[in-house]
Amino acid sequence: MRVRVVLVGRDRNDPLIEASEVYLDRARHTFPVEVVEVKEAPLKKGASVQRVKAEEAERIKKVLEPGELVIVMDERGKGLTSVQVSQKFDRWMQEGLRSVAFVIGGPSGLHPDFMKQARERWALSTMTLPHRMARLILCEQIYRAVSILRGEPYHK
Repeated sequence: MRVRVVLVGRDRNDPLIEASEVYLDRARHTFPVEVVEVKEAPLKKGASVQRVKAEEAERIKKVLEPGELVIVMDERGKGLTSVQVSQKFDRWMQEGLRSVAFVIGGPSGLHPDFMKQARERWALSTMTLPHRMARLILCEQIYRAVSILRGEPYHK
């Protein structure tokens, strides 16, 4: 199974992004993991936020693969424990799922129509998180799920 983190915006030279990559490198010992960044739509003067979200949703859709399981990160989504996340990973692998994409929206969030098309909505927190922080937490939880599945002592 391949795991992809699809997100809006490009983050460079940030310690949180470097930490995210450390977790993903560790998870790559179990299965392929990649980050796919799509360009943020500019919020120009007079432009509606919904138009920006719709434009970003189209960019996200272009990088998603046919049959890929899509899970969006949303503060109003379902809260899961780390063990529950690992159980989902285990079930997906048992079912022979080829690819799962975890999607993080841009500063304006994700378009409601795009979120409706996703298989699941997960909350990393009930609080609104900075983009880079959401990325770090998601990447750490991917690694934590892998460590639980492998019976490694990382998860205490």
